[in-house]
Formats: sequence, C-alpha cells, structure tokens
Amino acid sequence: MQSCEISADSTDDPLSSGLRRKRQPRIVVIGAGLAGLSAAKALLESGFTDVTVLEATDRIGGRVQSVKLGHATFELGATWIHGSHGNPVYHLAEDNGLLEETTDGERSVGRISLYSKNGVAYHLTNNGQRIPKDVVEEFSDLYNEVYNLTQEFFQRGKPVNAESQNSVGVFTRDVVRKRVKADPDDTEAVKRLKLAMIQQYLKVESCESSSHSMDEVSLSEFGEWTEIPGAHHVIPCGFIKIVEILARSIPESVIQLRKPVKCIHWNQSVSKEIERVADHNSDLPEEDKGSNVFVECEDCEFIPADHVIVTVSLGVLKKRHESLFHPRLPEDKVMAIEKLGINTTDKIFLEFEEPFWSSECNSIQFVWEDEAESESLTYPEELWYKKICSFDVLYPPERYGHVLSGWICGEEALIMEKCDDETVAETCTEMLRKFTGNPNIPKPRRILRSSWGSNPNFRGSYSYTQVGSSGADVEKLAKPLPYAESSKTTPMQVMFSGEATHRKYYSTTHGAVLSGQREAAHLIEMYQDLLQ
Repeated sequence: MQSCEISADSTDDPLSSGLRRKRQPRIVVIGAGLAGLSAAKALLESGFTDVTVLEATDRIGGRVQSVKLGHATFELGATWIHGSHGNPVYHLAEDNGLLEETTDGERSVGRISLYSKNGVAYHLTNNGQRIPKDVVEEFSDLYNEVYNLTQEFFQRGKPVNAESQNSVGVFTRDVVRKRVKADPDDTEAVKRLKLAMIQQYLKVESCESSSHSMDEVSLSEFGEWTEIPGAHHVIPCGFIKIVEILARSIPESVIQLRKPVKCIHWNQSVSKEIERVADHNSDLPEEDKGSNVFVECEDCEFIPADHVIVTVSLGVLKKRHESLFHPRLPEDKVMAIEKLGINTTDKIFLEFEEPFWSSECNSIQFVWEDEAESESLTYPEELWYKKICSFDVLYPPERYGHVLSGWICGEEALIMEKCDDETVAETCTEMLRKFTGNPNIPKPRRILRSSWGSNPNFRGSYSYTQVGSSGADVEKLAKPLPYAESSKTTPMQVMFSGEATHRKYYSTTHGAVLSGQREAAHLIEMYQDLLQ
C-alpha cells in the first residue's frame, strides 16, 4: 500500500511571520490548461519562485488538444481565436508568427464560425433535397433578426415575459415560428421547410453554446457574453502552439504531469490523516504543520501551500465539489456551481479519399423535415445521430485533405462517445448518403473524434449561463476563499480561474487566459513589497 507523505519544502503564512522574514509564498496551481499556465507564467515572471502546477493528465493544454495526422493538424478542442482587438490569444499568435499562413479563407465572418468564408452552406433535407439558396437566405435573415432580439434582454434591460420561460430556445422558436407562419408570400411547402430549419439552426446554436438545448440557455443573461471585435482566426500549425508559448518560460520542474488532486484542505482544516503523517515526519518544519492549505494528491502526497489557484472545469466542480474541498465550499458558491451550465460539444472528423461535395460547398447542414413542429431537441438513445447539426468542409484541402468536421452536442454527444469508431463512421456515412441523395458515398478512410463529456478530467466542453443563473453566479464562482473584505487582512487561500469564471468571456480561450492572469495579478498586488 502506498504511504502518504507531506512535502517539506513549504513556507509560512504569507501575511504573518513568513512575509516579515521575506519568505517566498508557496503557490500551487491546479490544472495546466490555458488558465493555469497563464497564471503560472505571470507569477514566475513577476518574481515568485515557489510555484507548482499540478496536472492530472499526461499532457498540458487542457481543452486545447491538437492532433497531427499526416501533414495536417486537427483540433479536438479549441479551434478559433474569436476576435483580435485586445484578445491576448490573438496577440500571442500574431507576435509569434502563427497567423502568417492564415488567409482570408480561414477567417470567418459573422456569429457562427466556419473554416472558410468562401463558398456556400448546403442545407439538405432528410429527403435528399437541397433547400433553394433564396429560401435559406430569407430564413437566415429572419433568424439573425430574432437572434439580435435575444441580445436586447440583457443589453437593454428588457423584461422577459412568462411565455418565453426565460429561455433563448423557447423565445427564438416561438418568435421565428410565428413570423414564418404569418408570411403571406410563402407557399405552405416553403413555410414547412423554414419551420424545419428552426430546429437545425438551434442545434448549431447549441453546439456554439455547448448546451444540450438552447431551451436551457438563459434569455435574460444571453446578451452579457461579449464578442471581441475583429475577424476569427485559426492557427494552421495547431492551437497547441499557444499552449507551448505559455509554457515556454515555465521551467519543466514546475509542472507535474499525471498528478491528479484528491482534495484541497483549506482554512487550516488539516485532517487527522495529515496530522498523523506530519507527526511521523521529523523533517517537516513545525510551521508547515499549520499551513493554511494542504493539497492532497491521489498518490497520497500532501503539498502545503499558502495559495492554491483552482482551474479545473465547471464540469469537474459540479461532479466533485463535495469531495474536492475540505471544509466544503460555502453554500452560495455551491449554488453558483450548480446553477451555471456546462455541457458537451464534440467534433467528428471524417477523412475521404476524394470529395463527394462540390467545390463551392463549405458545409452540409442537416434539416429534418419531420421536425417542423418539434418542441424538444432530445432524442431516444438509438437516434442520437439526429443531433448532428452539420459537417463543415475543412479548408484548404491542400492542407487538410478531403475532410469533413461534424458537430454534435448535449446528451446525444455523450451517447456518441460510447459508440466505437466503426459505428460512428458508418452512421455518419448513412446520414450523408440520405441527405445528399447519393447512395454511393463511400465510408471514410479515417475517423477522429473528441470525447469531452465522458472524460473525467473535463466533464464537458465549456460553460454557458443556464436558465436560472446570471453573471453574478460567475462572480461568485470566481471569488477567493475564505471570503473577506480585504485580502490584506485575510489571505486568499483558494482562488478560482478558468473560462467559467470570466463574466464576459466565458466559454472562450481568451476568457481562460485572462482569468489566469487575473488571479496572478491579485497575488502580485498582495506581495508587491516582497517582490520589489
């Protein structure tokens, strides 16, 4: 049986004897994703020397995962840099020449990002018919007009009526449906196509929001998410390069891989086990036995710390907050964790020998005509594939080959994750044959897909404001422990970072980076006298 031990190279309480003796505080960062690496980088560059990053997996990057197949790099996680003006991720990429290969074709225009702004989206029905381009354009204009209305509830403080149930999906479906049915110029057949397109657009929106359904996204809070101005970009050599840039100035000894954390013991709540081990550890300084925080790792090591920056995903907090913190988190923080939303958005890459799509086609959008009057976007387990909203064409083919990138979200994504590659490839091929009307489409020669929902280290892709939650819950999630009026009187023992803790930029890579820098800035300010 593995014996437990306590690391003996810790320091004192930062605001007592340790600070007076000019001791360096010990800071432990949990998670080596964008938030954790950004925090560690900022701390080290500011003069902190006792920083440790604990990463549960065997790699850095978190929800950034670039996979190289042949000459191409595919993104299982973060793909786009959303906006450029003031975006720290954009500036990292630009300053390091990562965007030099980016062409206009790899910049997207508008709300929903595509791999190319060239070409057109093919909206196909389950009867194998392509919806006429003019019908698609008319519907898109209507949908975008209603989408803009959803922003106004937060941005202009408009009251939400009871009929909408404070739900983006319910409101959007109701308003668009009424306008489609009231249009005197459309035939009944065209109206039915447009009604079916509502559900397809909402599926795309759900993938964008990483929600099971837009019915679960708060209408009153939807407009608080802030879009950074400027084009969207991809990084041709892989988003992982941003991770590598952040890690470049962090010594290898700082980051400990395969080091999952079991529990964070804070507020001097040292468990009996820690005390027992400490009593038998003659090398442990007496002051370390009373450290404010101990990080208990799965391998039984207890690491004393003055400050811990927790960057784990909201999905992990939802699943593990009761056991991950001792004592348990304050009730209002627990409520924030439970009220905020996170779900799964997965990608399915299919590589073909030759393209079966036309050169002008930049995406294939699946419109199920039998969903014209549907209210729900939840399917029986055997029909999980109906949640796949589209396949994007990766561009340019000279770089990626002939590859389609499919999107699926919510509970159906979790079902997909349980299937083997053969089943998913076969199911997607049958879908493509059905919607294109081409029974001769061959099976892909290769498949690659993500599994963010079932991965215990993430349990979801990124966060959103669920019905019943608000930006105030994001603020509560980000608030350090223990609660205090001033960090000068009560040290911030446990701090929180990650995309879900950024009120305006949640769900984004720049939100993650900025949140890590934010927590580092708090500590830099606290120790400014020591660091001078």
